[in-house]
Amino acid sequence: MLANSSSSNDSHPGPDLPIISYSQCLITRPSSFIYTTFIAINVVFFLPLFIFILCYGFQKWWKKRSKSSASAVSNSDCFTYHMVIMELIGVTGCIISFGGIYSGELKAVKVGTTLFSFTWYGEGFFQNLTCVEHFLAVVHPITYLTLRNKGGIRIRNVAVGCVWLLCFVGMGLAIKDNYIIMDSCIILLTITVTPYCCLTVLWVLNHPGPGEQGTWQERADQSKQRAFYTVLAIMGVLILRLAWSVIWIVNLVQANANCVVMTCEVLFNLPSTLVLPLLFLQRAGKLACWKKDVYSD
Repeated sequence: MLANSSSSNDSHPGPDLPIISYSQCLITRPSSFIYTTFIAINVVFFLPLFIFILCYGFQKWWKKRSKSSASAVSNSDCFTYHMVIMELIGVTGCIISFGGIYSGELKAVKVGTTLFSFTWYGEGFFQNLTCVEHFLAVVHPITYLTLRNKGGIRIRNVAVGCVWLLCFVGMGLAIKDNYIIMDSCIILLTITVTPYCCLTVLWVLNHPGPGEQGTWQERADQSKQRAFYTVLAIMGVLILRLAWSVIWIVNLVQANANCVVMTCEVLFNLPSTLVLPLLFLQRAGKLACWKKDVYSD
């Protein structure tokens, strides 16, 4: 995700000195302007969205609790709630980085980018978990239904706990400017789990079972079609992030890394930040452009 460096020099890089860390890169121009744009988008547009999702989820839970009809939160919603909480940590890191960039405090920039790395890893893991959940719903529906009981919820909670643990590990590595290990895990999941889930779901929907006729659009119910489109959307944003990660790695191994290329990576992360919140709003019927599709039939 971010630049790997073997040095922790906190001095401000001069115009003739090479950039030796990602934090130093962010306090140079035009990288500081690019990152400021990214921070502004997160604070002005994304932060209200994250707060709305958490408030909506709390209100939904409170209504069920008051009616004594509390039911388990769906897996997709659970993953989204946890990811949004992580996003708030990332927004906090962005604000700290902003203060560091314009005050010249390199240590503050380092703290902010380290906090943001926590969010970066959480996005990748929860997006892959969402793909696996929809894969099970379409390809193994009986198994999926059995996992909606207390035992399945326990498995989900363990998976969520593991994601948080891995994110803390990744953030610990980021303190030492070592992003390669956890980045490699995300890349491996992106090129294996997500494409497999998407292609398998597509294959199942295109191949009728015994006694079934017609195309998958005619046969598949709405929930299965939404599962496919969800997996497809997540795969799209992960592939975009993967493609830019490859560009970043190629740039990194060069003798003089290009600071602008390194910083632009955060802009290519914006679709990845939005995908689960938008899919959540679609399921909740809060997106007017998708309401007809969600509630039709």
